[in-house]
Amino acid sequence: MTARILTSLPLLALVAACSTAPAYETPKLASPTPATWKALDGWKAASPSDHLDRGDWWTLLGDPQLDALAQRVKVNNQTIASAEAAYRQARALVKEQRASLFPTIDLSGSGTKTGGGGAGSSKGERYQAGIGASWEPDVWGRIRGAVNSAGASAQASAADLAAAELSAQGELATNYLGLRQTDAEIALVAATVEAYQRSLTITQNRYAAGIAPRSDVLQAQTTLANAQSTLEGLAQTRATYENAVAVLVGEPASSFTIAADPNWSARLPEIPVGLPSALLERRPDVAAAERRVAAANAEIGVARAAYFPTFTLSGDGSSSATKLGDLFAASTNTWSLGLAAAQTLFDAGARKAQVAQARASYDAAAADYRQTALEAFQDVENQLTAVRVLERQYALLQTASTAADQTEQMLLNQYRAGQVAYTDVVTAQASALSARRELATARVSRQAAAVALVQALGGGWTGVEG
Repeated sequence: MTARILTSLPLLALVAACSTAPAYETPKLASPTPATWKALDGWKAASPSDHLDRGDWWTLLGDPQLDALAQRVKVNNQTIASAEAAYRQARALVKEQRASLFPTIDLSGSGTKTGGGGAGSSKGERYQAGIGASWEPDVWGRIRGAVNSAGASAQASAADLAAAELSAQGELATNYLGLRQTDAEIALVAATVEAYQRSLTITQNRYAAGIAPRSDVLQAQTTLANAQSTLEGLAQTRATYENAVAVLVGEPASSFTIAADPNWSARLPEIPVGLPSALLERRPDVAAAERRVAAANAEIGVARAAYFPTFTLSGDGSSSATKLGDLFAASTNTWSLGLAAAQTLFDAGARKAQVAQARASYDAAAADYRQTALEAFQDVENQLTAVRVLERQYALLQTASTAADQTEQMLLNQYRAGQVAYTDVVTAQASALSARRELATARVSRQAAAVALVQALGGGWTGVEG
């Protein structure tokens, strides 16, 4: 019997090379992958390259303070910390599943001593030691399928971690740009308030001289008060952005401040017209979706393996003696080897249902992957369009702001000369302030659109080869 068991081991090892999982291929998109981006000539679609280094993409904005804050996000952001812990958990699960490929070995030992003072009582000693091992050969690939599934899930978790980092860094950049835009608007409106104060003084002097009605003074006061109210609202908006940045870098909002910089001017990243193809599938969400498809594919093999019998090899050795010195003598040793097989004959369709569930889970994961990829294409197209449109809008708003400033000054001079009513001045002042604020907003919107494009491309356009 022992000889038969031993001769069966090579056969089991050979059969263990079998796998019941379908051969895995990355699901194809429902529609052919476009060769170029329609929003901008020269841009190419992506090929898988999630392994490539994304680099510190935020340095494209050329702001040292933003660079320092982004590094703090990597270390202190709690959303990233949670994703990192989930990744470590997934890696530990892979090790746990892989351990099932190897035998389990147990060691036991005992010693007893008996005795008593009564007549007929027995006295003696007994010592025992034993070692046993059991191993379930992975004949049909069930364990390796579970290992592969856990490995793919761990890779998906790693991509989730990268997605959390990219999202937090992008949110930081967007909030920081919003704060700096508010700083620019505060400086602009503060200067406008000073100008309105001078206009109020002019109307008061003209009213005191009897050459202007009191309504001019009231209109000037209204315009000034509205501008001052706008300034207060901007202060609240800035505080909101600052508090958002505090949370992202892992600090209490009450103890975090960013000093205003009236001379701040972030660099607008230069977006190349032609890009290498290894971009879009560097997006961590696309990579994570694809890895979850691979995990679901491996689970089909795990479910299929339940149709086949399981084999277990076991071996035990033990020794029992009345003296400790005789415990390991050959005469006290016993051993055994065994081979067990088990096969489910009837389960009322449970295994068939489990395979069907695994297939449905794979189909769902594949559909999620295709949807994620399609949304990635949509995201890139939207951001490319935004970058292109905002560039043209900014040029037009510059022209509009210059013209509005000139109109405001002309009408103010004409009012001083008594040629126009003050209502014309008020209208021109409102138009000029609106144009200045729209220009300031458009300037930062172009930078924010570049940040959004970086996120859409999975971390910028650096660190790739053409």
